[in-house]
Amino acid sequence: MASIISANIDLTKIDKSKIYEGKKGKYYPITIVLNDEPGQYGDSGYIQTEQTKEERDAKQPKSYLGNVKVVWTNGENVTTAAREDSPQQASMQAQAPVEPDLPF
Repeated sequence: MASIISANIDLTKIDKSKIYEGKKGKYYPITIVLNDEPGQYGDSGYIQTEQTKEERDAKQPKSYLGNVKVVWTNGENVTTAAREDSPQQASMQAQAPVEPDLPF
């Protein structure tokens, strides 16, 4: 059940009050959500600031930090997002093969 996920976080949206000190450094709690189907822009899900139980119970709004995209998987747990060059490759495959004009 292996996958590689690419992600981007908008650093301006980080709530600095949630950064905490651990034994080996400073940490910021996040939650990564993977959707069943790719989104409109090929994203596979999103990253949000992790909410405490109290925040969830109070129905506080989620703080979205960025999007994630599954770029590789062994196929057992999630599907990859469509590549940007996929439509072109699909249209090329749909065309009839071109016969080379060679003298031999």
